[in-house]
Amino acid sequence: MPFRLFRRRRPERDPSPDASALAALVRRLELRARRLMENRAVGAYDSVFRGHGIEFSEVRAYQPGDPFQAIDWKVTARMGKPFIKKFVEERELTVLLAVDLSGSTDFGTRVRTKRDLSLELAALLGLAAARNNDRVGLLLFTDRVERWLTPRRGRGRLRQLLHVMASHRPEGKRTDIGLALATAVRSLKTRSLVFVLSDFQGPDFRKELTAASRKHDVVGLHLVDPGERSLPAVGLIEVRDPETGAVGVLDLKDSRTRSGLARLAAAREQRVEDTFRRAGADRLVLETDRSYAADLAAFFAGRARARLH
Repeated sequence: MPFRLFRRRRPERDPSPDASALAALVRRLELRARRLMENRAVGAYDSVFRGHGIEFSEVRAYQPGDPFQAIDWKVTARMGKPFIKKFVEERELTVLLAVDLSGSTDFGTRVRTKRDLSLELAALLGLAAARNNDRVGLLLFTDRVERWLTPRRGRGRLRQLLHVMASHRPEGKRTDIGLALATAVRSLKTRSLVFVLSDFQGPDFRKELTAASRKHDVVGLHLVDPGERSLPAVGLIEVRDPETGAVGVLDLKDSRTRSGLARLAAAREQRVEDTFRRAGADRLVLETDRSYAADLAAFFAGRARARLH
């Protein structure tokens, strides 16, 4: 049986959130996302939120600030001064946010839980898509499909998605990434950009990820809490697995226990990395105790550069 690190006991989420508190949370998420979008460091989002089909349009004279990767060297040599290629989109883009709500995403030891981080990321990605007038959909999953919102565009779409994410109380506790990916493949009619927001703690999903990557552009946002990698030497603690309900006791003063847990956590992350690499899909690790804006910006800037080659 695959190892799963037991989690510290955490208070149960309020099963019936106050409507005004929920509305305030959604507004805060929107405001934070807008502030990040105004930051020049995240300007590279526009380069990746494009239709996946592009066609050559024309060349024009190079201007300061244009990416050098877009230079048309043949025309430049012929004309004696630099020219760049211009492209137009063949079609609009559909973005799907596939968000893991399994029990393990309620874990967080410092700044935020993994579920809190997924909410913030969904707000930012949804806003970026909305600003490009792209269709945005939502798939909430555990070991089952919890909610499916068909991709659409519109002024109130982002707020609707955030409200559903923040208010939904999942029925399932465990994780089935394969089911989520298979649902995306079955439900999306055109090639789409699929973000999977998860800690990827579940059964093997390589087969489903490979199939999804053949039809769609799949990006895994791997949510990790530092407490999963290194636990403090605090002595005996009672822990509970939020997905199975199993309860146990760990002696964290024992250095062998701590190092063993660290090795198992590293092996779990390595398996996820290998799965994405072999499936030909992108993956970015984001930690709950760090700002994610710079990491996302660098990731998308790299993808934007790769499109020009």
